[in-house]
Amino acid sequence: MGFFKRDFLLLTLVLLFCPIPSFSDPSSVSSEQLSEIPKNFLNFAKKSDLFEWMVGIRRKIHENPELGYEEFETSKLIRAELDEMGIPYKYPIAVTGVVGFVGSGSPPFVALRADMDALPLQEMVEWEHKSKIRGKMHACGHDGHVAMLLGAAKILQGHHELIEGTVVLVFQPAEEGGAGAQQMIDAGVLQNVEAIFGLHVDPDIPIGQVASRPGPIMAGSGFFEAVISGKGGHAAIPQHSIDPILAASSIIISLQHLVSREADPLDSQVVTVAKFQGSGAFNVIPDSVTIGGTFRAFSKESFLQLKQRIEEVITGQANVQKCNATVDFLEEDPVTVNDKGLHEHFRNVAGDMLGLLNTKDMQPLMGSEDFSFYQEVIPGYFFFLGMRNETNGRLASFHSPAFLVILAYYKTSHIPWFSYPHFLWQSF
Repeated sequence: MGFFKRDFLLLTLVLLFCPIPSFSDPSSVSSEQLSEIPKNFLNFAKKSDLFEWMVGIRRKIHENPELGYEEFETSKLIRAELDEMGIPYKYPIAVTGVVGFVGSGSPPFVALRADMDALPLQEMVEWEHKSKIRGKMHACGHDGHVAMLLGAAKILQGHHELIEGTVVLVFQPAEEGGAGAQQMIDAGVLQNVEAIFGLHVDPDIPIGQVASRPGPIMAGSGFFEAVISGKGGHAAIPQHSIDPILAASSIIISLQHLVSREADPLDSQVVTVAKFQGSGAFNVIPDSVTIGGTFRAFSKESFLQLKQRIEEVITGQANVQKCNATVDFLEEDPVTVNDKGLHEHFRNVAGDMLGLLNTKDMQPLMGSEDFSFYQEVIPGYFFFLGMRNETNGRLASFHSPAFLVILAYYKTSHIPWFSYPHFLWQSF
């Protein structure tokens, strides 16, 4: 890709790795394998106690989780740290978003993105820094993403003389619903930006590894809700009613046929009905039933076709049962598609930083990510950062009340982290 210097791209990508100096198996990477930029950044991180500072940031955010577009305290903390570093920023953007700028202020512009929002879950992990807000929890690692991007900001600011361009630091609200990325785009955060990078911690990938792929990496997703209206009555005399529960049941079965009988078996798709609300009594046929769910696909064409057929099936099957149906489609995330040119740069940087054996290709995931909105506008790249450590057992999955962010670091400062075989494992 010829639109910005390779060294500048290397610099921005390295920043996504080096804030936590613990990603590589020390036996697989030697100091000779690391380019000058990663080595300089890693040495800076060790000497400045950057990791411990980041741990403190992450734990403050974890203790005080905030939902989408409510991240006021998180945003305040971010701005305070950027002020301390002398990094200029814009605020507010998309209610709580913050966008910082490090470098010359001139092209090329490359963006790094972190999401800030938590989830409406009660944390079940008993530890010193458990969430203090009942019913809210960082159960997807966004607190760690913010800490890593602030760490990247500190390293950048400490090496601003190397930057021949501008790194844009995007702290985004509302990834977990609410289309925060789209709101940031609408506010103009991608102006002059030529590429954007994002990452996500992953409990299923071994620590010391990163994984990604070119092309589609996460599915496009949408949500639907339908109201099926009939005629209510007594459950003992159904002939005097028009039963919307029966109609809804037929609809749910027919929706499953969209994947099993209409989709190409090699074109992965999902339709799941996860909501069914009818009468609250055992002997009442309700006037209406509400159903809802999600649908996912890996291409825009398949996604739109699935959306069209969902509406046709719901209204058609309702009519068969003499009911009426209205269908609403709620928020949608596009397919997350990694730029193929950026993938080659990613493999070069990750291979240099971690070793090629720790840079993995992966299969696409049916989960969705609103980073995809950025990728519809400019070239973008998204990858996953491993957290799994067999000695700690299997980690809880995303969106679980038992979710943990576990990373390793080496505390002894006089021995390079990449040449020593022992790490201290703890919660980040």
